[in-house]
Amino acid sequence: MLKRLKSSGLTEFVNTGVTLLILRVFGSFFMLYGHGWGKVMRVFNGDFRFADPIGLGPELSLILSAFAEGICAILVIIGLYTRAASLVLMINMSVAFLFVHINDPFGDMEKSLLFLLIFSTVFLLGPGKYSLDHKK
Repeated sequence: MLKRLKSSGLTEFVNTGVTLLILRVFGSFFMLYGHGWGKVMRVFNGDFRFADPIGLGPELSLILSAFAEGICAILVIIGLYTRAASLVLMINMSVAFLFVHINDPFGDMEKSLLFLLIFSTVFLLGPGKYSLDHKK
């Protein structure tokens, strides 16, 4: 057991397919539940009051954010078009960090950075063995 703890190779310590599944599902679920679902419901309810961080207008900004945090989060959870969906989420979290939270205290900006880290990792490593992308 100590040898496995001291190993530097990822596959010597864990099953990477299960690890990627856990990262994909939990990271995306937290995004969907905490941020995306409410935005998707606002779009469907016609409540388009939203910030306009990059000058696209509040309506389009909300729609794009709802698409990223709602639809793309679901795609990452099930592992379908995972890299494309992760890229959309990376762009969304970059805008959130650079334009919305950049002047906030670190405690307020760290969520966008953590989500950016999660989706960057999923983008780079791919969806893993336990995904719909793997079945293609």
